Order: sequence, then C-alpha cells, then structure tokens
Amino acid sequence: MTTPDLNHLARLAYESYRKAARRDDLPQWDDTPERERHGWQVAVSAVTGKGDATLTEGARTQSLIIQVGDDTHVFHGDTTVGRQGNLKITDDHASSHHALLQSAHGLWYVEDLDSTNGTFLNNRRIYASQRLKKGDKVRIGHTVLLVVSA
Repeated sequence: MTTPDLNHLARLAYESYRKAARRDDLPQWDDTPERERHGWQVAVSAVTGKGDATLTEGARTQSLIIQVGDDTHVFHGDTTVGRQGNLKITDDHASSHHALLQSAHGLWYVEDLDSTNGTFLNNRRIYASQRLKKGDKVRIGHTVLLVVSA
C-alpha cells in the first residue's frame, strides 16, 4: 500500500471514530499530533488480506452509477458532492462540499463532510461512512441521488 493510501485510510478511520463516538472534544485530523496520526496509520496498516495485501488492494472497485433527476453519472474514484463538489448540485440546502462518495474494500460508501444540514441515506441521517448498494437513496438538501449500481 502506498503512503498516500495509508494516510487516507488512517484519516477516514480516525474521523469515523470521532463521529461514531460523538467525540467532538477530539481534534480534527489535521490538528491531531503527528505521533497520534502515526498510531492510526500503524493500526490501519495492520489490517491485511490475502498475501499481506491491505484490504483496499484486495478487491477492485466497480464503477458507481448515480442518477440525479434525469441525469446519470458514473464514478470510478472518490468524489465530492455539493454546490462546489465534483458532482455539482444546485441546492441551497447543500453545503459547498457536502458529502464524499468513496470506494474502499471493493465497495462504495457515502460520508457526510460535516455539512450544515446533514446527509441522509434512505431517510436516515448518517454520522459515519455508510455502505451504498443498488436502490439506495442519498439525500443532500432537497436533492436525491439514486444509486443505480454500486
């Protein structure tokens, strides 16, 4: 696994822990001491799959196909959704960079990026990364993203 991938996974693990545990007293990743960030990287690197490949290297991620209204979008890698994201939505109730669609372990996930109004998966507000599957509806503001294929 490359260092940028390891850093990315360590950051995701830390931020997911912060959100799931509702530990707002913990600093954001960028404000965390280097020694603690290194500890998260070591923990993430300890998760291995077949042949000592990390789980992110183990399975190839399929494309994510999202339908927004009449438009269909195909993603092959991580993307942000919002008024200024890679997937731009014109919704006054969406933040500039509202949510992240990301692939890991050969699967697709959605994560709220500390948006003002929250991100909803099948009408439930999410507080940590959630797995996406065909037929899921992700709501950002008043905009609904339908997962056609994940």
